[in-house]
Amino acid sequence: MNPHHSRRSSNKSDSKSGHSRPSRSLLACALASCLAMAAPIAFAQGTAATIRGVVSGNAGPAANASVTATNLANGLTRKVQTGADGNYTLAGLPPGTYRIDVSADGQSNTRNVTVAVGQNATLNVSTGGVAETAPAGEATDIDKVTVTASALAEVRTSENATYISTKQIEALPQGTRNFLAFADTVPGVQFVQASNGSTSLRSGAQSSNGINVYIDGVGQKNYVLPGGVGGQDDTRGNPFPQSAIGEYKVITSNYKAEFDQLSSAAITAVTRSGTNEFHGDFFWDHTSEAWRSPTPAEDKSGKKTDSKEEQYGISFGGPIIQDKMHFFVAYEAKEYNTPFTIKPGEGVTEAQLPAQFRPLIGGVNAPFKEDLYFAKVDLSVGDNHYFELTGKYRDETEITGVDGISTVPFGTAKDNSDKRADMRYQYTGDGWINDAHLTYEDGSYNPRANAFGNGYVLTRGDINSTGDKRVLNAGPGENFQDKAQKGYSFQDDLTFTDLQWHGNHTVKMGVKYKVIDISATEQIPYNPQFFYDIGGDLASPYLVRFGAGLPGIADGSVESRNKQFGVYVQDDWEVNDKLTLNLGLRWDYETSDAYTDYRTPADVLTALNSQDPRAPAGQTYRQTLALGGVDLNDYTSSGRERSNFKDAFQPRLGFSYDLNADQRHVIYGGAGRAYDRNIFNNLQLETTKGTFPTYSFRFNQPGHSCAPGVGDCLAFNPGLMSREALEALVAANPNNGREVFLLNNDLKTPYSDQFSIGMRNAVTIGETEWQTDIGISRIVSKDGFAFLLGNRRPDGSFYPAPGAIWGAPFGAGIPGFGRALILGVNGIETRANSLLVKLDKPYTRESGWGVTIAYTFTDGEENRETGESFSLDHPSLAGFGWHDSKGVPRNRLVATGIYDGPWGLTFSGKLTLASPTAYYFVNCSNSGPNDNFCFTDQFKPDETIGFKQLDLAVSKEFDTGAGVKFRIRGDILNVTNARNYNQYDTYAGRLNAPNANFGDHQDGIILPTRMFKLSMGFSW
Repeated sequence: MNPHHSRRSSNKSDSKSGHSRPSRSLLACALASCLAMAAPIAFAQGTAATIRGVVSGNAGPAANASVTATNLANGLTRKVQTGADGNYTLAGLPPGTYRIDVSADGQSNTRNVTVAVGQNATLNVSTGGVAETAPAGEATDIDKVTVTASALAEVRTSENATYISTKQIEALPQGTRNFLAFADTVPGVQFVQASNGSTSLRSGAQSSNGINVYIDGVGQKNYVLPGGVGGQDDTRGNPFPQSAIGEYKVITSNYKAEFDQLSSAAITAVTRSGTNEFHGDFFWDHTSEAWRSPTPAEDKSGKKTDSKEEQYGISFGGPIIQDKMHFFVAYEAKEYNTPFTIKPGEGVTEAQLPAQFRPLIGGVNAPFKEDLYFAKVDLSVGDNHYFELTGKYRDETEITGVDGISTVPFGTAKDNSDKRADMRYQYTGDGWINDAHLTYEDGSYNPRANAFGNGYVLTRGDINSTGDKRVLNAGPGENFQDKAQKGYSFQDDLTFTDLQWHGNHTVKMGVKYKVIDISATEQIPYNPQFFYDIGGDLASPYLVRFGAGLPGIADGSVESRNKQFGVYVQDDWEVNDKLTLNLGLRWDYETSDAYTDYRTPADVLTALNSQDPRAPAGQTYRQTLALGGVDLNDYTSSGRERSNFKDAFQPRLGFSYDLNADQRHVIYGGAGRAYDRNIFNNLQLETTKGTFPTYSFRFNQPGHSCAPGVGDCLAFNPGLMSREALEALVAANPNNGREVFLLNNDLKTPYSDQFSIGMRNAVTIGETEWQTDIGISRIVSKDGFAFLLGNRRPDGSFYPAPGAIWGAPFGAGIPGFGRALILGVNGIETRANSLLVKLDKPYTRESGWGVTIAYTFTDGEENRETGESFSLDHPSLAGFGWHDSKGVPRNRLVATGIYDGPWGLTFSGKLTLASPTAYYFVNCSNSGPNDNFCFTDQFKPDETIGFKQLDLAVSKEFDTGAGVKFRIRGDILNVTNARNYNQYDTYAGRLNAPNANFGDHQDGIILPTRMFKLSMGFSW
């Protein structure tokens, strides 16, 4: 973070770029070879379950035995025969409950089992009985008959992975119906809720950008916005209707080669399908200000702000053709009014404000509305063909940016939408399965100013580049953006399940091709912002900032047609009954014409080669930069110097060793590399900022005197207080004030290297079976994107004096242009060493209870504050040094429990505890009158526990006897009303004048306060 000079762009998007182009013939051959082997499809990217094992007859392993899996909910069947050694593999199974029928040597056996999303389970079967080590499972209602099914455990995997069951999603307390909220029950994963109600998911020391979520095998990556998942940047909304999610799996490291476009955790989820019976469900939940405790700011004011959280929805499905064709549809809505408190900054009290601003102070609420739709149709034709067609539509409207010093007029009205469709076809052959997807997506992000006109910014004294002397943003705001992604993709995964050579091999290979159109419009500040001194004339501004499109050139817009290619091969090799090796390699490549075809504008090139007015005669600005170590040949482009990154080869290796070949004690580990993306949010600035520059003019006012006509100083004229007049003012010299962004011609794609080792154990305590998992991991991410300040002083220096470590040369930009030359480079890194401990007793209906405990110890470091790409205070990232990862606690514990109590009541709870995390600040405590010796620093709040929250829920279901069940539920969130502060005084003071309040918490907290939520619903 740079409180003095850092900037965080509000534009959204992402993309890959880099080196020379691969051979087209190589790509064509890879694509053609995969397609040649392909027939059709169904469950890819880790969503399909696999059951494998050995069938034993009277005389040992049974060759040519028949093994059939029948899904008890929809009739889907899979049939295989065992090999000569009695081994079988049932692959491509949608998660669910199956009847396994085995026939060998004239005898047969049947067993019901339940498999989870992406699970590789082992079931060894004897025609004289079932020989398997899975714990007893839960009873499942199928066709009005209670069927008891064993939930098979997956232990022979090299991945750090955890399953989130349907029961956990339905029963555990939660404040929002975001299905990703349960991912933080996994060691190493955090579901983060910001003070403004927005949510995100992150793992380890990396930001949420590295996450990818796969729904039914299709990645939901966002190519326009940060946040990892489509539409999940700075929103209170949910990415998918929770009622349409069956279950999901969280993988924190060493994912197999089929996973693409991520460097952090992978979430693979499967959607619900219709069954052979018609079923439906309706829900409604509600809370308001009357059912919650006040925030600290409300405590001080003695009044709670009106607020509301309401969620409701319906889902239903059933057969179209019994055992063959089914449908499922879901709709969910969220309506929020979230409370915020407006208060002046810079130590100014409400009483010190001029009277006209006081009505803007106090409690306000920000509305939010979301509609989520999902529909699915599946069709089975015989035992070999399976089809699915799914569609999702998400639509959001909300008011954001209203809090602290930002009043309602200054807020942003934001529209956010996401439309996706997936057509898939699975063909099951003799010893092989092909799974293919044809997808479509159309997402858009449209934040606009909540009001239009002239902005009114109240300050105390002069204002610096980041506006940290603002007292109140009292007029229409700055935002105007339009970001979108739209395109098609084809992906195909081919799996061979019956290959034998020195053991048993399951070989999977795949190809992906995608065309995605990315567009970005950014006009910030759209409304002119006029600045007024609270101690001066409140009718006449002393400064104006505004944006305007370059005449005859462009208006802050850019489009790019990106093409993505990906190929992989994965071999899961069962060497023997103890050792399994996972060997994989994938390669990804993406074209991005907005980057590769970019041409540095001629006027910029001319200015770079012109005389530096501050330097000795004959020294050009280019030469000044060269003295400071900046070679402009690395950044200027004629459209031929850049190429796309072609070196994204990603080996992924893993192993598991079953000590006693009984799945009770397994050592596992692995190593792998995963490439993510350069977010278009950053790349597009080279074009948009170059065509919609920001201008700044000072007005000669008392206390802010300047010489009119010199530099950017003007005599104040009320006629300038209109957008049209300001645009006319700069039309003759549009480069004055224009910042220049230049990207490195050799940009690489960010990646992470991952290493882990651990041990899983099945432990029996009394009559209860527990699963334990203890592991350690190291994840190092590199080549993250950053913006550096290119400006240099005439002698090439960056700092103002020898020995200085602070004082960036703002104002030393390109001659005739604005204050700053901004250079886009790679270089952000993170490092995380983690201890991951998991203890799990899965809920079963038979036992009536379940418990999970997840503990994470993380030693995380970063060389730039998480979420910040602008790094303008130093000539390189080395100036920031290494610091503790922002927002990553050293110790974190999440425990959950579900218990079937008396009188048909179900109790559940979730406890989250975390140690304090570090906050960034600029430490100027050793600086005197100047800032030459400031530096980026951190402090941790003086608290033993940095975050604590206990949530409890109780529910009961009533059978009406007419085929309809009614349920009621109450959730108490943050039972202890813990104050989880996230706002602190970060001003440390100056030399010989320390700030006594430094490090003290302020009023900002992570919501919720203690809150009661009532839920009701019907199912039939």
